[in-house]
Order: sequence, then structure tokens, then C-alpha cells
Amino acid sequence: MRKSRVQRMVLATCLGSLLLVIFYFQSGPSPVAEDRILSSSWLGKTGRSPLQALYDNDQLQHSPLHLVHQRRRELLSQMCNLYTRKRRLLSPEDLRHLVVDDEHGLLYCYVPKVACTNWKRVMMVLTGGSKYRDPLEIPAHEAHVPTNLKTLADYSPAEINRRLRAYLKFLFVREPFERLVSAYRNKFTRSYNTAFHRRYGTKIIQRHRQHPSPEALARGNDVRFEEFLYYLIDPHTRKEEPFNEHWERAHSLCHPCLVHYDVVGKYETLEEDAAYVLGLIGADQAGLHFPSSSKITRTTDGETARFFKGISPFYQRRLFNLYKMDYLLFNYSIPSYLQLR
Repeated sequence: MRKSRVQRMVLATCLGSLLLVIFYFQSGPSPVAEDRILSSSWLGKTGRSPLQALYDNDQLQHSPLHLVHQRRRELLSQMCNLYTRKRRLLSPEDLRHLVVDDEHGLLYCYVPKVACTNWKRVMMVLTGGSKYRDPLEIPAHEAHVPTNLKTLADYSPAEINRRLRAYLKFLFVREPFERLVSAYRNKFTRSYNTAFHRRYGTKIIQRHRQHPSPEALARGNDVRFEEFLYYLIDPHTRKEEPFNEHWERAHSLCHPCLVHYDVVGKYETLEEDAAYVLGLIGADQAGLHFPSSSKITRTTDGETARFFKGISPFYQRRLFNLYKMDYLLFNYSIPSYLQLR
């Protein structure tokens, strides 16, 4: 009996230590101050880290783009303090979207439908995990192979904590409903996405369509936008399983109130924000540039408004409440096409 109690105490102590090591205190010493203490050494490397380049560059401090990003950080911090009452510990599951570049000291949290394919291509070139030197030469499917890039969840608690403090952390976000419509168009209106049709389409049609045809139930390839929205706001959906990453909220993927992001890029200003990040590591001088995005299939604000035209104000309000934190944290205005009152 005594031995069993001792074993339980040891196990509890170990688990507690693990969680405490993973916890990342935003209120602790700033990353820049910590880097100075380490005499410009970051994880075995010497010289100026991207984090120091961001915060210690006097010339950069006065650039208009730098001030934009400073305001985004400040607003994010204010909103987190205002709306996040309870702080919790980070778990390994929280870190699976944080891609690690140990060569340049970067942590990138990817959000699907926010140029993440091109960002993963760039990260593969930066980390040397690709035979290609031009990001656009990397096939899209290769960019999403899990083993091609390491995430923060692959490291030990001590290594996680060190990287969270010493590396420059960035993410890219997008107007939430524009991103949602983009996900719907890509996953449910393209004939080649049969895996999504079978995995989600059949379930959505079964639950949210009256008198579905046997073919629709079997194939799930003609999900209507309103049916997709009904699925999202249905309480049973999230009780069964987490949202798929393509329509999960950005704050639920990247945890910006737990992880202190140094750069918050936006899809609406993708080219300049991407160049800003790559400039901090000197990648632009080495000839590496962020790939230009294709505007042919891009979902615009006007197209998003068209999709919401037939949605009743009741369901618009419920959906907005679901994505409200993304609007607040990342300073997006309520779309004018919504009827929330």
C-alpha cells in the first residue's frame, strides 16, 4: 500500500513538471532581453537572431510597416487580456500547427486557406528539407506531407520552451467568413476532393437535408453552403470531434493568447507581410521570395457576400458568434452583408 502511494506521488510530480516546463509565460522576461543575457547566442548559434532583428533594429523601428505590425501585436494583447479570463497550460496537441525552422530561428503557425501551402513550401526551402531551391517547384501535395517539416510538438518540453522564447513566432490570418467560404468551395465543390465528400459530405447531407437521394447519401459530393453552415453550428458536431483544420477558428489552431506572436500577417496584405518576415532573416538578399498568389480562384469579399445572401439572420448570428473571437483578436470588422440585428 505504501509503495503504491509513493509511486502515485512520483508519477504526479513528473506529470506536473512536464506541464510546467511546456507552459510559456507571456509575462516572463522578454525574448529580446533573454537573448541579450545569452550574449547573442540562440540555441547553439551565434549572431543576430530574427527576434533581435525585429526588436533591436533602429532603422526598422521607424518604418510604416513595422508600426503596423506593432499595432497588431498590441491589439492582440489587449483583446486577449479583455476576453481571456482563464489561462491554461499548453499541451503538445496545441503545438502541432507550429512549424519549426531551426536554421533561421522561426516558428510559423499555419492556418489552412491562408496561403499555408506556399508558406510550407518556403519553410521547406529554408530548413533544407527539400531538394528544390524555388518554392514553386515543390508540388503542393509534398508541402503537406507531415514528415517534410517538423512541428513544435516533435520536441521535448525543455526544447519547446527554449524555442518559444528564442525564436521569432509568426502566423497569417484571414477575414474569417472569407476563409470559411474558401474552405467550402475547395472541399465541397471540387470534384477531386472525394475524401472530403465521403468523410464529411455524406454526414452533412444525412443530418441536414430533408429527403436526400441515395446517390447524395453515398457520394456526399453536392453539399450546399447552407447545409455546411448548419453542420458547423450544430452542437452535436463539436461534441463528436474537433472541427477539421480547414474550418477551425484561427485562434483555436494557433492559440495567440498563450503563444506570444511577434508578427501577425494578414492574407489581405500577404505580399508585403511575407516580405517583412523573410526580410528579418535576410532571405530576400539570398534570392528567396514568397511566391505570388493566384488571383484566379481566390475567394473575394464580394463572392463571400453572395454565399451569405440566402442565409437567414438567425443562422448568420449563430455562425458569427462561433467565429467572433477571430474577428476580435485579429481586428476584422463585422461584414456589411451580415444582418445581425
